Amino acid sequence: MLIHKFLPAIKKLSVHQSLTKQDLLTASFQIGAENDLVMYYAPHNDYVNKQAIIIIVGITPGWLQMKNAYEAFLSYEQMSLTEQLKLTKEYASFSGSMRINLINMLDEIGLQTELGLSSTAELFAEKRNLLHTTSLLKYPVFYKEQNYTGHNPSMTHAKLLHPYINTVFPEELQQLPQSSLIIPLGKKVEEMMKKLVSANKIKQPYLSGFPHPSGANGHRLKQLIQEKARLMEELAGWSETFKKDNSRY
Repeated sequence: MLIHKFLPAIKKLSVHQSLTKQDLLTASFQIGAENDLVMYYAPHNDYVNKQAIIIIVGITPGWLQMKNAYEAFLSYEQMSLTEQLKLTKEYASFSGSMRINLINMLDEIGLQTELGLSSTAELFAEKRNLLHTTSLLKYPVFYKEQNYTGHNPSMTHAKLLHPYINTVFPEELQQLPQSSLIIPLGKKVEEMMKKLVSANKIKQPYLSGFPHPSGANGHRLKQLIQEKARLMEELAGWSETFKKDNSRY
């Protein structure tokens, strides 16, 4: 875990104020850079829920998630480091309007029904033990200080990103059950997922065609409606197999 490397710098941040890009997008938290592409550390993806049966994968944490992660981590400073990281992940992962969009979209395809829940909102609350959230690029990446979208530069062309996609991410998933379901958010994540599965680096099944829930994706609901029947069919197929192999569910 990278937390130990950045913990001294984190402890210098103020717990009593809202953190800004001037506080966090600095050399103190920089992991690496390639031209205008920069990766920084954030303390919410170091915790891995090894018992999860649903794995939601984004491209990279955005600024809001990064800010929320640092502020949450600082607020939990009286706890053990493991508990700090766990609670920080629960608070910051896909936080803000994206989480609301994501819950509504997952409910629309019936994930809550397959899991025996009233809503997938429970995955971010009392049923958090069933969920692991992460990103293809584990730590926040910015292009010219704006959230990196996977387009400019392409993930396949940026050398800075290759170790995180091809090694760090697959090694993280190896810690989770092979019967768990991966839900990649958007085409860019799914494209890389296909390559990793073809290279035999990922064993878990994944849902294909789920739109990115970001508010910036104005076509997400239209895309979801178009893919809904097929997504529900894929989901039901996974659920049937999973329950057959895991009787406790």
